[in-house]
Amino acid sequence: MPTEHPDTAPGGTAIRSAEVLVTSPDRNFVTLRITTQDGVVGLGDATLNGRELSVASYLSDHVVPLLLGRDAHRIEDTWQFLYRSAYWRRGPVTMAAIAAVDVALWDIKAKIAGLPLYQLLGGASRTGIMAYGHASGRDLPELFDSIRHHQEQGFRSIRVQTSVPGIDAVYGVAAQPSSSGRYDYEPAQRAPLPAEEDWDTRAYLRHIPTVFEAVRNEFGPEVPLLHDGHHRMTPIQAARLGKDLEPYDLFWLEDCTPAENQEALRLVRQHTTTPLAIGEVFNTVWDYQTLVREQLIDYVRSAVTHTGGISALRKILDFAAQYQIKSGIHGPTDISPVGMAAALHLDLAIHNFGIQEYMQHGARTGEVFRQSFTFEDGYLHPGSSVGLGVEYD
Repeated sequence: MPTEHPDTAPGGTAIRSAEVLVTSPDRNFVTLRITTQDGVVGLGDATLNGRELSVASYLSDHVVPLLLGRDAHRIEDTWQFLYRSAYWRRGPVTMAAIAAVDVALWDIKAKIAGLPLYQLLGGASRTGIMAYGHASGRDLPELFDSIRHHQEQGFRSIRVQTSVPGIDAVYGVAAQPSSSGRYDYEPAQRAPLPAEEDWDTRAYLRHIPTVFEAVRNEFGPEVPLLHDGHHRMTPIQAARLGKDLEPYDLFWLEDCTPAENQEALRLVRQHTTTPLAIGEVFNTVWDYQTLVREQLIDYVRSAVTHTGGISALRKILDFAAQYQIKSGIHGPTDISPVGMAAALHLDLAIHNFGIQEYMQHGARTGEVFRQSFTFEDGYLHPGSSVGLGVEYD
């Protein structure tokens, strides 16, 4: 009979320490750093935009004490322990904390194996990861300049966002004035209070199809174009927009209506063949059950960081694959380079990859998080370094 508790490791893979690191180079990030008795270090991203300190407290007060002495190799067992051991389950704070532990343990396991993390997920299914960038403008000339700028950076796929005549400021348009100046790092404005914006759905619905008509006339039919509705529309309004955008062949229409009401997507689906992407505010597979089973979406938008880590998101994407639904992992700058690296390793391994969102971090963030992943000619790659390929300074 074993003499040790089944959760503990007799040797060097026992967790010696777990540190919660809060930093703010270009924006706020929460990082979990786990170290084994043998000195192997794993990093996990726990950043939850606007609620960073809630996750930092959750980790420090409730999770770190449970990790000390556990075997770092027992990733699935630890995930289930953290999810099931508390009465309260799910929710963005809990799932971001569990995600940080999960990713850090995968980082450790890959480093011990001496391999890039994706090799432990089944190896590469592709040579590169197609990424899309975020173009925006207050008018068509500014929007066209932004699209060209992203194409010069190497992006082949472009998300298109634009101001709406008569509305002072629209979320997702970087060049507009804000309380913190120009912001390229959505949703990460530095401001004392949350931003309050005007909105007019009818004006938006009239304007957006004309924008995509102009973009197609200027840039041709081959460029994959995406658009984000940011949860603003009712189901019938979303159905109308999807139908009106069909002539412009979008890669996807994202967050067209608040998806907490999963059944609402049935109405949207009945009226348009524009592909739909949903899920960046989701945290578990339970948020997707109806959407996937009834094939009401085409792309899963969750982040590794906010959905329980690599282990949990891999399971969601395996579920989605049964219904020919692909990945579109969330990846603006509210995901740290640690979370982005985790997404890229998963992207490279899964067979139902769709596209990866990518917004470059600022230079100061690059100094704190030293990254081995690359972006070239429109494609990302996690690199060949062992583990995640990110070091924390």
